[in-house]
Amino acid sequence: MPLPVPLGVLIPQAFLGSTLFQFFSAFVALNTIMYVTLAIAKLLPKFYLSDWVHRRGRRSETRSIHPDDGMVV
Repeated sequence: MPLPVPLGVLIPQAFLGSTLFQFFSAFVALNTIMYVTLAIAKLLPKFYLSDWVHRRGRRSETRSIHPDDGMVV
């Protein structure tokens, strides 16, 4: 016959205050924040720095073999 186990008690209370448990809980928290940030970044449109910053050496005309592409601004 199995011994009765109180419901909700999985680990001793002394372990919850230990340095090892605090380290693991901080690691899980940082890992969760990192994955949430990456998931949100995947939802956003891509950001290209060249769309916002124009360099002086950028060509004013396209060098494509298709002349209908027009001017690059």
